[in-house]
Amino acid sequence: MTILGHTLGWYDIVGTAGTLIVVAAYFGTQARLINSDDLAFPVVNLIGSLMIGLSLWFNFNLASALMEGFWIAISLFGIWQAVRARRT
Repeated sequence: MTILGHTLGWYDIVGTAGTLIVVAAYFGTQARLINSDDLAFPVVNLIGSLMIGLSLWFNFNLASALMEGFWIAISLFGIWQAVRARRT
């Protein structure tokens, strides 16, 4: 696929989909459609961030890689908290 004279690889499409997933999750919390305390929120963020991270593996950008690294870590922390809260 070519957009604006740039050929996109499959990893660009995966990264773009990941971006849309992360933005949709954030919008969902702002629109009160998703509760940020629910397990779904960090899981969706983790999936989107991993997809973006995959695209960064092929087309590296330090600032974006740092952001996604933190986003993945925070999402994992959120998943841990949600699972722990369900057990109690």
